[in-house]
Amino acid sequence: MTYTVSKIRRQLLLGMLGGLTMIMAGGIPAVVSAAPIPLRGVVEGFYGTPWQQTERLDILAFCGKHQLNAYIYAPKDDPYHRAKWREPYPADKMAELSSLVQAAKSQNVRFVFAVSPGLDVHFSGLAGYKDKLAMETKLSAMYDLGVRDFAIFFDDIKEKDGKGQAKFLNWLDEHFIKTHPGTASLITVPTEYFFQDMQQNGTMKSYSYDFSTTLSPDILVLYTGEQVVGEGIMDTQLSAADQLYGRKLGIWWNYPVTDYMKNKLALGPIEKLPRQGNIPAIFFNPMEHEQLSKIALATGADYALDPAGYQPQQSWEKAIREQYGVLAPAMQQVAGQSQHLENNWAKVGRPDGAALRKCMDAYWQAAGDSQKQQKAAQEVRQQLESLSQSVQQLQSALPAATLKECQPQLQQLLRIIAADQSGLALLSTHSHKAASSDLRQTFESQLSDVRAHDKEAVISETAARAFLNELAAAAGVQ
Repeated sequence: MTYTVSKIRRQLLLGMLGGLTMIMAGGIPAVVSAAPIPLRGVVEGFYGTPWQQTERLDILAFCGKHQLNAYIYAPKDDPYHRAKWREPYPADKMAELSSLVQAAKSQNVRFVFAVSPGLDVHFSGLAGYKDKLAMETKLSAMYDLGVRDFAIFFDDIKEKDGKGQAKFLNWLDEHFIKTHPGTASLITVPTEYFFQDMQQNGTMKSYSYDFSTTLSPDILVLYTGEQVVGEGIMDTQLSAADQLYGRKLGIWWNYPVTDYMKNKLALGPIEKLPRQGNIPAIFFNPMEHEQLSKIALATGADYALDPAGYQPQQSWEKAIREQYGVLAPAMQQVAGQSQHLENNWAKVGRPDGAALRKCMDAYWQAAGDSQKQQKAAQEVRQQLESLSQSVQQLQSALPAATLKECQPQLQQLLRIIAADQSGLALLSTHSHKAASSDLRQTFESQLSDVRAHDKEAVISETAARAFLNELAAAAGVQ
């Protein structure tokens, strides 16, 4: 099946008419579920160490199991994908790619081969013609392996030539996609790939105008929402982006990817995405950590299959139960401490440790009432102890591959918990300034140990870790 814009719209309409489930309740029809997003899957598009062959084979099986019907091969740090895009893959890599293509077919997953030529591609003159031929040769080699889905990405580059890029893509569409039987519509990501960068005060920027108006309507464009990494996309925001671009945009969603914050894990659910179900495609960008990415990816699959009826919390709990079995309670408790990612330009994911934070806030709010604060302190201790036991259970029973992905964060969480407990003990004395030197020294040592590992592992930032800073300030510990 090819995914031209007209076919996407037709498939969406048929899906909505045939896949919409209605229940008559007192003569009133109630919508239970809407059609799935037609093209839905995983894009291996992160910066950092690319997945290994075994991880890709595993994720393809995961996609098949969860009805994710596409996987985009686009690892930024694969030199033959980006920096050396003109060069053919070595024989051993071609053999690996061939195996992936066959594995994808066996799972009913479309293997989308992507190239990111934007660092040095030429669009005009003899150099431009040679680059068109070089790209055609690159894609032809993959076609011979059985690939029928292709993508060309122009994200994260300095040069912004909207017309040049669009004409390059149109040429490939005419000379390669339309001349090779069975190929699906070309997929692309522009250089201005999030809404706030596409326009200014409601007026489309020149690059986005040139790109969108020159690009063939048969080519599918992906964007990341309002920002590169944002809290979510409302239906009204997607509609505004579609109107601006003059076509239905697909979504490249940057969660659970953590390449901009590698010391933290994104273990929460996909959330706050459009509900109306009229999206042509959605791809979720994962972490380097393939095993741990599956929690969020499983919830993303549930969302993509039923955007209108999707329930993030229920989907998250189900994903953890299915993936971790008897360890699910422990994993749910720990994963709840590592959901939110935020820096000066990115913000996504649910708050970390909301229940724990509520208890900690109650502790501080009880200041001045010793009896009430003691009770609140006990509730905090109980939650910390339960969390510590969950961490230790995971450390002793997780599969080796999964444990390797999260061990730094688990160890740091244990350090934080121990320091929190000591800090509570220090403040529980009648006069913490006169407390035993041993207790104070223990807390200071534990605090120092946590700080020494902060750069390598981040977890429970606004809950257990923030509480530690609050305890230190209250105890007068620098």
